[in-house]
Amino acid sequence: MNSFPSPELNDRDRTDLIIIGAGIVGLAHAFEAHRKGYSVRVLERDARPNGASIRNFGHCCITAQDGAYLETAYRSREGWLAAARSVGFWSPEAGAVVVARSGAELEVLEQLSAKRGADAVQMLTADQTAARLTSTGRPDPTICGGAFLPADLRVDPRTAAGDIADWLQNQERVQLHWNTSVKDLHDGTVVTSRGTFHADKVLVCVGHDLDYLFPDLASRFQIQRCALQMAMAPAPRGYTLDSAVLTGTSMTRYDGFTTMPAAAAVREEIHGHSPELLDMVANVMFTRRPDGTLLLGDSHVYGQTLPPFQDEWMTARLVREIEQIIGSRLTVTQRWQGIYASSPLTSLVVEDVDARTTAITVTSGIGMTLSFGIAAETFDRL
Repeated sequence: MNSFPSPELNDRDRTDLIIIGAGIVGLAHAFEAHRKGYSVRVLERDARPNGASIRNFGHCCITAQDGAYLETAYRSREGWLAAARSVGFWSPEAGAVVVARSGAELEVLEQLSAKRGADAVQMLTADQTAARLTSTGRPDPTICGGAFLPADLRVDPRTAAGDIADWLQNQERVQLHWNTSVKDLHDGTVVTSRGTFHADKVLVCVGHDLDYLFPDLASRFQIQRCALQMAMAPAPRGYTLDSAVLTGTSMTRYDGFTTMPAAAAVREEIHGHSPELLDMVANVMFTRRPDGTLLLGDSHVYGQTLPPFQDEWMTARLVREIEQIIGSRLTVTQRWQGIYASSPLTSLVVEDVDARTTAITVTSGIGMTLSFGIAAETFDRL
């Protein structure tokens, strides 16, 4: 790999690399740059990570990716584990449990297991699946089986990005500038609200705000915003599962499932008994944080500019579905709206804006999953 020229010791405004955006994609690139010995400056308009990187399930959904993104996801898994070892944040190799409540859903899992292998997708009986969900309640009696995906990882989305940022800003040759807005950038020069900085390479990792800096690029990829509704509740007494839990609606969302022959039958089933879940583009799933709370969700709405108002019926419907799966009532203590970039053309935009500037935006809901893998691939090209 080519090396960047080293900056002069007295050139305080120059680094090898500038990263715009301290979400998880930007931070993953900063972590990878530091590991490779580059000097790096991170510019972030907020005072801390506050966007999509903290408003998700904390689920690194490795196995349910497909095609080239599957390889990226596995590389990302390695990066997440390396970051967890260095930084010390919570990242159990807890995998994911996929619950099947119909023959068609079970068939999707069997087909994926046949394609990927029994080690990657471990089939579960109905009793084994229900046992993973054990609490004081009784899991849904319609559960007919499931699968365990051991490669999937968990992190706490409320703290992981902040922990990485705190660790990075204490490392040599790494600088983080918070509350710093970018006004202009071109050919390695970035003009900000806190001065002008220079680098041999600039990476723009601003997620759904790409259109603010490069509207023509965002328009070319038809990038819009996706708003989702999520909630949090204390886990039922006795529920200690660290694995993410996915359901039949997840099989309509992730390419690893949707490419299976039985996936169309799953969608038809859901349309027959719960069309409202498809109307809200639901991914009914939940994860447990280390403090014992459950993250519950989620719905999806798309648009260029999205209103902040949440429809209560959507959250109530999602929570009711999760209550049925685990067989326990949940008391919601928080609700929030997440927003991420979405494109009907691709799940990842990597485009050179000029000779020294590259825009990198995940245009689907898999930014947490792919972040460290995308960073590794970026440095393969440098």
